[in-house]
Amino acid sequence: MAAMPPPTGDDALLPPGTIIKPAAVLVAMVLRDEEPGVLLTQRAAHLKSHPGQVSFPGGRIEPGESPEQAALREAFEEVALDPSLPRVIGRLPRHLTGTGYEITPIIAALRPGFTLLPSPDEVESAFELPLSTLLDPAAPRRERAEWKGRMREYWVWPHGEHFIWGATATILVNLATALRAQGSA
Repeated sequence: MAAMPPPTGDDALLPPGTIIKPAAVLVAMVLRDEEPGVLLTQRAAHLKSHPGQVSFPGGRIEPGESPEQAALREAFEEVALDPSLPRVIGRLPRHLTGTGYEITPIIAALRPGFTLLPSPDEVESAFELPLSTLLDPAAPRRERAEWKGRMREYWVWPHGEHFIWGATATILVNLATALRAQGSA
């Protein structure tokens, strides 16, 4: 098995001694004929961690789980996505967040015809970012803000109803780069 690439992300912002927590997210590409898209969720506003933010279905990897198993389990828990429906096709580079999570993005293909039921304990809504937006090299933009006393740059993706930024936006940039590279190969 090839060595995993080093994680991308905010490791320079982590305080010394931070315990890294392994996590996985499901990057489900919905293969609609009219407009394919990437499945995203908006986290519930009452959550203690990242309330109201846009994310992929996912969470911590439990002991004994692979990242793929964790991503599928979390998607089932968060939006009731039947784990037998997504066809796992690969992984993107791991991403280390400023909060100490090392996220493994699991790419999957998902055919239309599924039903999602967001868990009110975790998810406000589920929606899709159109593939046409994802593949537009001009779509994501860099923004800057101060966080914990330091200036930080991060990606933001356009969407009519949602603010897509942070780890989710970075993973989308990595996905877009991989898809464009595959298309030119």
